Amino acid sequence: MESLLAAGAGGVVAAAVGGLVAVAQPKNRSNAPPAIPGLPIIGNLHQLNETKPHHTFAKWSKTYGPIYTIKTGVFSVVVLNSTEVAKEAMVEKFSSISTRNWPKAMSVLTDNRIVAASDYNDFQKMAKRNIMMGMLGFNAQKQFRDTREKMISSVIRTLHKLVTDDPHSPLNFREVYITELFGLSLTQSLGEDVSSVYVEEFGRDVPKDELFHVLVHDMMMCAVMADWREYFPYLSWLPNKSFETTLFTAQARRDAVMHALIKRQKERIARGEARICYMDFLLEKNSTLLTDDHQLMLFLWESILASADTVLVTTEWVLYEIAKNPDKQERLHQEIQEVCGGRAVAEDDPPRAAGPHARPLHETLRLHSPVPVLPPRFVHDDTTLAGYDVPAGTRMMINVYACHMDGGAWDSPEEWLPERFLGEGFEVADRYKTLAFGAGKRICAGSLQAMNVVSVAVARFVQEFRWALREGDGGKEDTMQFTALKLEPLHVRLEPRGRV
Repeated sequence: MESLLAAGAGGVVAAAVGGLVAVAQPKNRSNAPPAIPGLPIIGNLHQLNETKPHHTFAKWSKTYGPIYTIKTGVFSVVVLNSTEVAKEAMVEKFSSISTRNWPKAMSVLTDNRIVAASDYNDFQKMAKRNIMMGMLGFNAQKQFRDTREKMISSVIRTLHKLVTDDPHSPLNFREVYITELFGLSLTQSLGEDVSSVYVEEFGRDVPKDELFHVLVHDMMMCAVMADWREYFPYLSWLPNKSFETTLFTAQARRDAVMHALIKRQKERIARGEARICYMDFLLEKNSTLLTDDHQLMLFLWESILASADTVLVTTEWVLYEIAKNPDKQERLHQEIQEVCGGRAVAEDDPPRAAGPHARPLHETLRLHSPVPVLPPRFVHDDTTLAGYDVPAGTRMMINVYACHMDGGAWDSPEEWLPERFLGEGFEVADRYKTLAFGAGKRICAGSLQAMNVVSVAVARFVQEFRWALREGDGGKEDTMQFTALKLEPLHVRLEPRGRV
């Protein structure tokens, strides 16, 4: 879920960076964090004109320390670059730093009325309780275990067929995986893996692949758009037609598709066909939060994102690293075989069985975090961070990438080393070894599902195939705009292992 809001993933990292907005630089602070030198009027904007500003943030931290201030136009933002300071902000000082601060694109898409986008208040707590009880929590996840297993098995069958039909050509893993993963999202959210739906505003049936683009892909692209007027509020009267046309068109398409999907499921419910899904849970619960159909639409749209964005990004990066590191791949396969024998890995395997495939996931979450920069927060009470005074009214961003690449906290941080999670103190169920899912009371609601799907799926894929990258793809690690999604889909060569 957080992946969209920083991607996401989902989260909307581009919104956090592309829409860097904050209050004016506090004056005459004797114990203020160091300030990055910039230019008059624009501040540091010219230095962030790249698709990976988290790299720039990390570079600055080597000179100015783990906490510093940047200026974006007329505003300033405090940036945190170490795990220690980040956890101080998210856990110890949460009561002073719990409010979201979104740029216009995210505010328009979410109305600040979904779990991940709303401020920490009674609405947010009740909404998060609903999605945990209805879909993403421990007990709710048990209800969807068979659905997840069928999804993984369907991916494996498709991969086997593609290899059999053309054993010499690399295949596009994302193309296969995204179809089944989106189907899982729809099933959990709406009770049905929708192949198509008639959308009145479109005047036609909309197929599943287009549904994904409208509900997930296009939303992620809108979330990374920045409105330059947010840097300079005194110019807000000027038009920005390109930004507004793209954003409001995508929003209208999203709303039309979601309302068509909801209408179809309400007709099912009216026929007395109840199903285990989040929509049925919300309507049966008759939550006081469902003030109108638009609120129901927002909750269900968020649940679809929560099941798709972070899982897609992370699975692709885990398999990329596994395919790039054949020795580690064979070691992983051997460890899985030692504890599972000829049977397939399952979610309810004991910790010893789960350990081998949990370690690559944790390491990938560290090296390729689905949320390189956490969504911006607002400091609403005077506080201190790392010994510096941070007054109320300041905006704050946490650079997860820098936290995970800190040589003082991680040995050889630039290398993919799953074995770093071996030994005492490692619990396979611990989702918080890294900051990939955030920390504290605003921890990502979808973290359990991401662990369940990615770790088991990757283990099953390694049981079934030997993975190798397409020739020349070993160094292709660029990401799509400000997100963590691989710029180029993962293309691999697969060799069936002939598992009994």
